[in-house]
Amino acid sequence: MFRALTDDTAARRALYWFMLIALVVLAAGLGLRGPWPPDEPRFALVAQQMVDSGHWLFPHRGIELYADKPPMLMWLEAVSFELVRSWRIAFLLPSLVAGMGTLALVYDLGRRLWSPRVGLVAAALLLCALQFTSEVKQAQIDPLEMFWITLGNWGLLVHLLRGPHWGAFWLGCFAAGLGVITKGVGVLVLLMLLPYGLARWRGWRGVAVMMRGSWWRWALGALAFLLAIALWLGPMLWVAYHSGQPDYRAYVNDILFHQTADRYAHSWAHAEPVWFFAQVMLTEWFPLSLLALACVPLWRQAVREREPRVLLPLLWWALVLVFFSIPLGKRSVYVLPVLPMVALALAPYAQQLMARRWLQRLCMGLLVAAAVIYIAGGAYAWLVYPKAARRLAASYDLAAQGKLLWWIVMAVGVSLAATALAMRRRGGIVALLAGMLVARVVWVMGTYPLLDANQSTRAIMQSAFQAIGPQGQLALVGWREELLFQAHQLHHPVAEFGFTRAPAAQLSDALRWQAKAPHTRWVLIETHALGACIDTGKTRLIGTANRTTWWLFDRDAVKPACRNARAPERASAH
Repeated sequence: MFRALTDDTAARRALYWFMLIALVVLAAGLGLRGPWPPDEPRFALVAQQMVDSGHWLFPHRGIELYADKPPMLMWLEAVSFELVRSWRIAFLLPSLVAGMGTLALVYDLGRRLWSPRVGLVAAALLLCALQFTSEVKQAQIDPLEMFWITLGNWGLLVHLLRGPHWGAFWLGCFAAGLGVITKGVGVLVLLMLLPYGLARWRGWRGVAVMMRGSWWRWALGALAFLLAIALWLGPMLWVAYHSGQPDYRAYVNDILFHQTADRYAHSWAHAEPVWFFAQVMLTEWFPLSLLALACVPLWRQAVREREPRVLLPLLWWALVLVFFSIPLGKRSVYVLPVLPMVALALAPYAQQLMARRWLQRLCMGLLVAAAVIYIAGGAYAWLVYPKAARRLAASYDLAAQGKLLWWIVMAVGVSLAATALAMRRRGGIVALLAGMLVARVVWVMGTYPLLDANQSTRAIMQSAFQAIGPQGQLALVGWREELLFQAHQLHHPVAEFGFTRAPAAQLSDALRWQAKAPHTRWVLIETHALGACIDTGKTRLIGTANRTTWWLFDRDAVKPACRNARAPERASAH
């Protein structure tokens, strides 16, 4: 009895230490930067406008409705702001909580299906995967979607392998529905029923046998799935069709059909070949991809031995890959929700993998090689400062601090080398995993403060407002979401004329707006939106951010032939 208590206490202590380490890794840099393109400023801007306007059901990007994604992430960012009252923290909180929650779910699944040690190994492997740490440290929809899908998988696997546990099953179905109203693909959770059906059909031991007459319990799972979807869909449809506003009905059609079913069947962006996800898994899942390749013989043996705890996660992985490989459009983040199940399937075989000397040596060699590359590359760029290094520094507007970036690169290399030295007695696999976590913390703590002014366009907007003076008014043409978000952060109202409209139409409206007060109104515009009406010799260069150059002009830069116009009706000041 004492021994069991000691083991349980040790397991809990190990879990607490692991979760603390995970929090340090995933929260590193929190509050040190604002939203960075391409997607973070969009969601943060929509959430910011929800808080400012009080309109949460139909999200807006500027003066236009935003129907590209359901509003779940934006709701959570807005709620986070209401709690912490800081957008530099709030916009990243949902991803951080989703990442920590996913680790906890993977640990609990490993504990329930195998042992606390396997659960801890599974969570640690997931934390060390490049794509996991990279995506969780960004304010995008995918970490949240990963959490809902993992919660759904948790519910189904507990029910199907350790059940019957109908409460877990209903929770899993409800989580799948929340995944649908987050990004649309939460329904993939239900694919877990297919490998379960296969195992039951083949008579595998280790799968739960449901009592007869339980059809209504399965039906309640479908009801829980639909109920979660209805939490958003019901109020949204009711308001759209009872408000009398055609924009709301257009929003419904866009988000339910154009952005979901039509987008899957007729992908119009991110076209990639059918093997695209194979290269994503090899590179972005590293080092899990390396361990998975070494584990293939062990998985094959487990399937031959009819082990459903391995079959269900692996076959679900394959089904999700097929689902996302069918359309032409593909993005690497689509397979992020699969990572937790891969880590879960790897964890029981960690001991066998650790015993393979060739794998240990390979991992240590990769760690040392990475350390050498970072130190040598950073030192060369710092000492010689070649044209490539200068161009990279200029692209981030780091003319005066360009060499500081290479100090950070060298610091990453030193951290990798120090980890290799400190962990050499524990083996190459553990050293590689630890080195990647340490390097991630060093990199973000160094680069976030250095790059934020440029990446977030805070410096661009500060320069623009300084140039127009306290009495000046500013309009945006060909704008990006980060510009409008930063304008709100700096508490300066700006005018804009729609985001999705052609830049030429925006410029035409901006010139009419400017004509109403020619001595105080200025226009901030990107290079490609400058038209024939603007005398570029009279514009002022404000700066470059995210590969886009921004110019400022007053009424004197407008050619005389283009000055006869009325003020626009679509302008909106924020």
